[in-house]
Amino acid sequence: MKLVDLTHTFSIHTPGWVGYPSPKLSYFQRHATNGIVSQYLETPLHAGTHFDGQMHIVSGGKDIASVPLTTLCREGVIVDLSDEMEDWSVITPKQVTDRMEVMKGDIVVFHTGWHRFFNGRPEEDEERYFLRHPGGDRSLAEWIVKMELAWTAVDTGSGDHPMNTTIRTKRPDATREYEKRMGKKVNDIWPEEDLFVMHRVPFRQGITHVENLGGDVEQVLNKRCMIGAFPIPIEGGEASPCRIVAFVEE
Repeated sequence: MKLVDLTHTFSIHTPGWVGYPSPKLSYFQRHATNGIVSQYLETPLHAGTHFDGQMHIVSGGKDIASVPLTTLCREGVIVDLSDEMEDWSVITPKQVTDRMEVMKGDIVVFHTGWHRFFNGRPEEDEERYFLRHPGGDRSLAEWIVKMELAWTAVDTGSGDHPMNTTIRTKRPDATREYEKRMGKKVNDIWPEEDLFVMHRVPFRQGITHVENLGGDVEQVLNKRCMIGAFPIPIEGGEASPCRIVAFVEE
């Protein structure tokens, strides 16, 4: 069996989501002074490859420690959508099912190719990665619920289209560029009542997701295999940095 890491390397350069603080890594013991090295990490939970818990969106929802291992690790598919993805593309259920058979209860990883713009990658472009990535709409969110998926993952900064998040107000320059390209106002395409629909609809049904997936995902495109997510089981935590692994039969 081959193990393929689908996780971005974490460092002080790893960006949090738009507007979030950056991770801080510092020493509080050194070899010269203490004979041992110890470090202190301060980070938002939504930096790098991470697993969202239900309470991130749902008031009274379950924390990250409540996700059972049988949900975190099971069979699923890694679907390559990159040939249809460009700036601000919308991911549809048909694009997924045209490529792979998805079964109820699966894990589904959406590969858009956007991981290549993440920090430290040869094509690094932080603005393109966070402001212009593809994302799902209400139809995809409702399909996820209909399929009773265990969880989903995206190689982008959010499961939602950036113009269906608060980026539309945090970066009005990107919104103006989007509206110019589309020839419509952003509210006409993404109604405010549907803001964060890829979070709000599945999360209310207990189906959450991983964001900023990456690593060696291109080695396992369009495959069905065991997929494991390994977040820190933080009691009271709304998310956690996470390692994602594909277990592929050779």
